[in-house]
Amino acid sequence: MTALDRTPTAGQDLRPWQDPTLPVADRVEVLLAEMTLEEKIAQLGSLWVGNHTRAGDGPADASLDGPEFDGPGRDGPGLDGPGSEAEGTPNVAPAQDTFAAFGALPFDEATRHGLGHLTRVFGSVPVTVAEGAAELVRLQRSVVERSRLGVPALAHEECLTGFTTYGATVYPAAIAWGATFDPELVERMAAAIGRDMRAVGVHQGLSPVLDVVRDYRWGRVEETMGEDPYLVAMLGAAYVRGLESAGVIATLKHFAGYSASRAARNHGPVPMGRRELMDTILPPFETAITEGGARSVMNSYSDVDGIPAAVDSWLLTDLLREEWGFTGTVVSDYWAVPFLATTHGVAADMDDAGVQALTAGLDVELPETLSFGPHLAERVRRGELPESLVDRAARRLLTQKAQLGLLDRDWTPEGSVAAAGDVDLDSPANRALARELAERSIVLLDAGTALPLLGEGRPAPRRVAVVGPAAADPRTFMGCYAFPNHVLPRHPGLGLGIDAPSVLDALRAELPDAEIVHERGCDVRDDDRSGFAAAAAAARDADLCVAVVGDLAGMFGQGTSGEGCDAEDLRLPGVQEDLLAGLAATGTPLVVVVVSGRPYALGETHARAAALVQAFMPGEEGGGAIAGILSGRVQPAGKLPVQIPRRPGGQPGTYLQPPLGADSQGISNLDPSPLFPFGHGASYTTFDLGDLRVSDTEVPTDGEFTVSVRVRNTGGRAGEEVVQLYLRDVLAQVTRPVRQLTGFARVRLEPGASTEVSFRVHADRTAFTGRDLRRIVEPGDIEVLVGTSAADLPCRGGIRLTGPTRVVGHGRRLVTPVDVGSPPGAAARRQEGRDAGQS
Repeated sequence: MTALDRTPTAGQDLRPWQDPTLPVADRVEVLLAEMTLEEKIAQLGSLWVGNHTRAGDGPADASLDGPEFDGPGRDGPGLDGPGSEAEGTPNVAPAQDTFAAFGALPFDEATRHGLGHLTRVFGSVPVTVAEGAAELVRLQRSVVERSRLGVPALAHEECLTGFTTYGATVYPAAIAWGATFDPELVERMAAAIGRDMRAVGVHQGLSPVLDVVRDYRWGRVEETMGEDPYLVAMLGAAYVRGLESAGVIATLKHFAGYSASRAARNHGPVPMGRRELMDTILPPFETAITEGGARSVMNSYSDVDGIPAAVDSWLLTDLLREEWGFTGTVVSDYWAVPFLATTHGVAADMDDAGVQALTAGLDVELPETLSFGPHLAERVRRGELPESLVDRAARRLLTQKAQLGLLDRDWTPEGSVAAAGDVDLDSPANRALARELAERSIVLLDAGTALPLLGEGRPAPRRVAVVGPAAADPRTFMGCYAFPNHVLPRHPGLGLGIDAPSVLDALRAELPDAEIVHERGCDVRDDDRSGFAAAAAAARDADLCVAVVGDLAGMFGQGTSGEGCDAEDLRLPGVQEDLLAGLAATGTPLVVVVVSGRPYALGETHARAAALVQAFMPGEEGGGAIAGILSGRVQPAGKLPVQIPRRPGGQPGTYLQPPLGADSQGISNLDPSPLFPFGHGASYTTFDLGDLRVSDTEVPTDGEFTVSVRVRNTGGRAGEEVVQLYLRDVLAQVTRPVRQLTGFARVRLEPGASTEVSFRVHADRTAFTGRDLRRIVEPGDIEVLVGTSAADLPCRGGIRLTGPTRVVGHGRRLVTPVDVGSPPGAAARRQEGRDAGQS
């Protein structure tokens, strides 16, 4: 009888750790006691079968080939190491080919004592749902059969823009989620992603990215949700709730400081003090754990002030575990543990790196076991490493396996993917959700004189020139972790695997009575100007020119945005800015649509354009969403989660700056003021904010106050506005931001309608890290500002915090609740105020 024969029969006793009726903690302790040291250590590792073997070189009968999928590229370049025909193809993880060359353990040896994780069974090569599920079953069966106790592996996948697998829905990139300012919508998307993943046997998703943008040149800006910690926290917690609601473990990354690397170079050192880390970088992680219920955290590659995150015991244990009370697993970013030796130089070798990381609080090494290997057992037996550290990490992972049902006696590999046959990874419901996200994320920067194209009193264009490298290429809608950009470049000829209409396709459908002509003009990256003349001619002969420019995501220099695709400055890539200048010179009204993963400097472009639109990688439904915004069929509702710079150098940084980080009024000759501020987004209707009321003039430093405003739709169309609350600490013991987002609410109103928006602000929301590095709420004056962007704040008031300075910790209020709609008695109070004013 093998370990797979798990259903008890007459005469067989149910092992306590297999009994789902017992408390999880008890089951895990019994299992740990039954394990040998080698078996416990095996739970701390992982295996990426597709990274170092051909499809048929894994366990017996584990070929990825199957009768249901014989498309091009299946036997071509895969995720293989140097020496294979994939040599020279782009990596999907840093130094992937280098570490593949080290040679992970053969499958038989790697699984002899069990296995912690299986890495990206669906996400490494293009497989159908049926084929991927069959492969996962084969791998799980092998793991269980080859180990004494038969504990299955936990399967993880990427899900940064949806489930990163062939044929799955490509949702907008995370920077577009930020532009929605809509946590409920993000939660619904994450739940849909989680349901698809869970149905095919996946247990853990490596998302969301909670890095707060600090430098727009960083390639991974597209993976973030913006530059404000509260916005990132609210959307990140919503994503976690959605994914976890489907039974999939959400993984917060990258913990912490990754986005603040020097010169925005990927993996660069982070010259950041503890105060900035605590006040700007860490709050989204804390919120996603406390408010979202995240069960896993992934370390950052970077070192902060000289300490790599993977060996930072203050970060991984003192703060995360002891202060925040996190009980889940800390998993390494891919090869982050051996990087301690090979790039950081803080470990003597990969074995030493494993000891240091385990000691600091890292639990599981991904994507393959190189540093958490058998040497750990030798060190324990020599007295160089406490076995309690191995137990600690194994206990955390086994707890999650118990929670997921992997330890139950009736678990089987086949049962884990029982629903796979009914899964449509790009279902109509998914696509509708992707369209909703795309439409809500697109930011109308300036309607100018040209938009909407089908506006009242404006004649519909008869001939439209659609120009630019992003006009006919839907890959520009997708982030670097979308499967078509992430893996399919290794499989030329296979196509996108999904239907993704381009802007050109969508405009032809949106404007059926117009003659649409197309010229590419130039590529995204290179300096070839040979297409300029044809593009200018097309524009000159048209009533209107729509130029679609921006990014094409890739990995490690293979794109203009994405992991390892950092920018020297914020000029549009290649010669696209020169193309726009040539198009503007024709005199034809020019509508510019920027499809990008980061904000680019658009000062010169804005001056030439008849209208300007920003679409942050809007996913597979982006073409229709953009076309709908341009025509006016869709009401623009997106808001900037990052600023739009005016010039490519001397950039604005982010809006979250102390006074000397803003315009210094001549102290420096550089003015960092943005072209469009954080939170900006125009509409085809108009809104008015007024009637600001602050409930109190004074509240104690442990008290709460309410900020209310009335928002009215003063235009002729229904629309949505995002009401934004900012606070400013007038006088503090350390420099504080000029303003900081403290609450927001998306409000939909019919023409002429109004409603009241009320924010309930606890004094904890003013907390900051003081001079002694303790987080405090300090008495003093707080300015209250409400508006529609960080620069458009017509409603201003104030409140004074009174009493002693309070030291606050993890239990402080992290969220500002908001009520939309007139509370009981509000109308009467307003009438009383009017009567008093008349008397």
